[in-house]
Amino acid sequence: MKRTHHCNELRPLDVGCTATLAGWIDTMRDLGGILFVDLRDREGVTQVIFDPSNPDFKDLHHRLKPESVIAVQGEVERRSPETVNERIPTGEIDLRAASLTVHNISKTPPFPLEDDRAERVNEDLRLTYRYLDLRRPAMQQILRSRHRAVHATRAFLDEQGFIEVETPMLFKSTPEGAREFLVPSRLNAGEFYALAQSPQQLKQMLMVAGVERYYQIARCFRDEDLRADRQPEFSQIDLEMSFIDREDMYALIEGMLARIWKEVKGIEIATPFPRMPYREAMDRFGVDKPDTRFALEIKDFSELFRESGFKVFSGAVGSGGVVKAFNAKGLADATQGEMKMLEECAKGLGAKGLAFIRVQNGEWKSPILKFFTEDEKREMRDALEIADGDMVFFAAAEWERACAILGRIRLESARLLIARGRLKIPEDRYDFLWVIEFPLMLFDEEAGHYLAAHHPFTAPVDEDIPLLDSNPTAVRGQHYDCVLNGSEIAGGSIRIHQAELQKKVFEEVLKIPPEVVQSRFGYMLNAFDYGAPPHGGIAFGLDRLVAILSGRSSIRDVIAFPKTQRGQCLMSQTPGSVSEKQLRDLHIAIRDVPTAAR
Repeated sequence: MKRTHHCNELRPLDVGCTATLAGWIDTMRDLGGILFVDLRDREGVTQVIFDPSNPDFKDLHHRLKPESVIAVQGEVERRSPETVNERIPTGEIDLRAASLTVHNISKTPPFPLEDDRAERVNEDLRLTYRYLDLRRPAMQQILRSRHRAVHATRAFLDEQGFIEVETPMLFKSTPEGAREFLVPSRLNAGEFYALAQSPQQLKQMLMVAGVERYYQIARCFRDEDLRADRQPEFSQIDLEMSFIDREDMYALIEGMLARIWKEVKGIEIATPFPRMPYREAMDRFGVDKPDTRFALEIKDFSELFRESGFKVFSGAVGSGGVVKAFNAKGLADATQGEMKMLEECAKGLGAKGLAFIRVQNGEWKSPILKFFTEDEKREMRDALEIADGDMVFFAAAEWERACAILGRIRLESARLLIARGRLKIPEDRYDFLWVIEFPLMLFDEEAGHYLAAHHPFTAPVDEDIPLLDSNPTAVRGQHYDCVLNGSEIAGGSIRIHQAELQKKVFEEVLKIPPEVVQSRFGYMLNAFDYGAPPHGGIAFGLDRLVAILSGRSSIRDVIAFPKTQRGQCLMSQTPGSVSEKQLRDLHIAIRDVPTAAR
């Protein structure tokens, strides 16, 4: 029987009509011999009544099981007022079955498929039976949100004159980025492809090719250690434009995100987004992707403690470092265990400990208070608005480390305050932000040379180009990150489009040997010699974007078939072994694998 309606479609206007529904049995209830079945498909649920007076339905409750697939034809009936179910859109009607087709009888599922109960089930079990997990209404809604986000993106970019172009997944190895997945070539013995980490170089080639406005929903691959926001394969909304500057990019992306939020969430987001230089983000929030939905801002007290009697602080300032602090308002009742956790967080970022002041019952309490003068305490009280019930945390170190320590403690403090109900962040609050003016280069003390802060194709700010010879770390890059609620959802830059400047960055600043430059990037430098337009682009982490839209902390929840933290698909038992013949065809031999690597 072909269905005439889905399970969220019938309404009182359909009473008296004959309808055919198909789907999965959600629940069954036998009331005095009459079987009530909630029939579910991806759209919703309709209650079906099987009357035992029909001989075809005799002992049906023994033959059917939840999650079995059936099709039912019958007449739509109106429910009596006292039996109306206002929790579902179809709650005013029933379908009284006249005929039944059983497509498949289900075994008892290994875990309950109700959303609230399934969320408490071990994740590995749900991933093993991912096809069951995805049946849940919450997971169906996530897949639908992902579809809507992609649909809105494509529609918006099409209106803006973009062309969708696919780029190869099999590309050349460019190991200056993350670790790559390598693919042996059977036709070119001993040589390898790499699965593309991103379409970065290829989309720049499309700009040289005159495409001008390119995008794709790109599959990308990185062989990295995994966590909640990482997968070995992931999706990007990837785009590139010619003849633009940073202002053009900001306006375009703000319009695209406004369209996505409107179509997926029904929310109007305010544009233009605020902009914050990298240095300010680090100074105020301790991180280059600040969550601005709450305050707890970091303040600099370096000058206050330059001549302090507390040698830890004055010594840090005297050696070129800084002293910073923030007020975790309302956290004075932090437990000993919580303080230990915060201290371990600080130590994990290089701190020797975590200095603090606890303010309770009008009294300041701290082992370091005896070193402070009354003037120092008064200035801190005024600057941080210290009141009873507050907790002040300090960091004294070189600038970047001090920022990072307090940035982490700030986020952990917010989490503790939220758990206590003292910090409330509305679920539907979305704080978008552009973080700009990043340094182009960082100096790697261990390696003894400069590294690209973003990637080596990022263009320097024009007026800073002369500093590439004398002070590369002072050069600002034309790099921009789009941040939302403390997550970096996109990053991009205006690119270098002149062969000589690109070669200078590779060889003179990054110290990549000329033969390596030619091997990895020679085709790009050659292309720039044939008329490369000024261009720039950006890439959005689609999975992370959908996770935020869906209120999920892990991107595994928004990917249909994700991998575990060991890079495994538990459902299909991937990765797996291959035959000796396959290995011989690829000219590969496997050595004994150490037990620790298994």
